[in-house]
Amino acid sequence: MSDSEVRVDSLTGRTVVISRGRQRRPNLPIDDCPFCPGGLEAPQRYSVRCFDNRWPSMPDGRCQIVLYSPDHDASFASLGSDGALDVVQLWSERTAALGARPDIAYVLVFENRGAEVGATIHHPHGQIYAYDEIPDNPRRELEAGTCALCDEVPGPRLVTECGDWRAWVPAAAAWPYELVLAPTEHVGDLPDAAASHPDMAAVLTDVLGRLDRLFDAPMPYMMWIHQRPADGHAWPTAHVHVHVAAFFRAPGIPRFVAAGELGSGTYFNPVAPEVAAEHLRECRP
Repeated sequence: MSDSEVRVDSLTGRTVVISRGRQRRPNLPIDDCPFCPGGLEAPQRYSVRCFDNRWPSMPDGRCQIVLYSPDHDASFASLGSDGALDVVQLWSERTAALGARPDIAYVLVFENRGAEVGATIHHPHGQIYAYDEIPDNPRRELEAGTCALCDEVPGPRLVTECGDWRAWVPAAAAWPYELVLAPTEHVGDLPDAAASHPDMAAVLTDVLGRLDRLFDAPMPYMMWIHQRPADGHAWPTAHVHVHVAAFFRAPGIPRFVAAGELGSGTYFNPVAPEVAAEHLRECRP
């Protein structure tokens, strides 16, 4: 029986990958970090690095790990614009390479930061998953008919901007300090946005630093990038953007998604998006 099997729930239509091999992966390492230079996954010095996940959720090199820095105690926010630009450019390179494969329809770049959201290794890193079909969430955005990001007027929900990129709290944020980052120009994917990569890197380090300063502690978060599919279709509504879901709603207090929310599909956010944006604007360097 294969370690990875795609199933679709007959009641909800939800797609689930049964990844039996993931049960065998180790938990938090207690000895040497495998991502530090000289470690298991980084035998040589590096500035940024990408490699296949040793414990993939999907086969055939479709799950990759991206190391942001050789510094074990760094974070994306601490990389600075230059260090972050190296990561953004690597994301773009891997998007192009994976998207060129005939068996790949969608490339998702993401990061889980902090043990609270499931990160098993502290070293700063993210992941890339390459799907053979377009996943449900980006597909819903793409099939909306128009580009909501081009029509977006953040107003009092704007947090920061740099050049062609800006960050804001969504009007219907499901997470108290949720953020969306996007270029003002309508570009479909990371390779197409190459000219504005420095602006993207600057805004990313800015807002992730604000999240850490918000409660004067490292903010656990989930971050993912939605972009044009790699299935060969035009997808004119595709507008590359970043989602950030911050895990704390107050100092040390998680924002758990409750059964009523999962059961209904309706979410209850205790922090008004305009207030969240104001708090984040106040968290200047």
